[in-house]
Amino acid sequence: MLWRKFNGDRIDLPIKDAVSEAIQREVQNGYKLKVCIGTDSQVKGKETEFATVIVFLREGHGGFMFIHNEKTMLKYSIKERMLVEVAKSIEIAYALCDLFTRFDVDMEVHADINTNPQFKSNEALREAMGYILGMGFAFKAKPEAFASSSCANKVVN
Repeated sequence: MLWRKFNGDRIDLPIKDAVSEAIQREVQNGYKLKVCIGTDSQVKGKETEFATVIVFLREGHGGFMFIHNEKTMLKYSIKERMLVEVAKSIEIAYALCDLFTRFDVDMEVHADINTNPQFKSNEALREAMGYILGMGFAFKAKPEAFASSSCANKVVN
């Protein structure tokens, strides 16, 4: 799985090691961190691209993120695509959650799903929320889900 920084620099370490190093560096620099993980997707013709982000927020001092892009030729309904986005976020959150516990870093999983029933993505809200909360993670949906709806949205080509 290839990850990069927002400036395009590749992350050559396994993602867990890169996240561990980032947390340790930020804590040593005196920052209180919060991490938000989210995924967004975009369909272009027959291709669907997913962008998953790990957003590190330095309390009162901005933040930075790690990004992973992935393309597939699979065709999804809107509900399926929303749930695949959530599954990709949960996969990363689960792989990293012991680090967040060890370093006492709050973590949220953000779903790019609208809480307004007038939007098509809302069909997946109940299942996504149950999936995330059932895994023991804090959950945010639109409009509070900035990791998926703003950060990942900017880096999905």
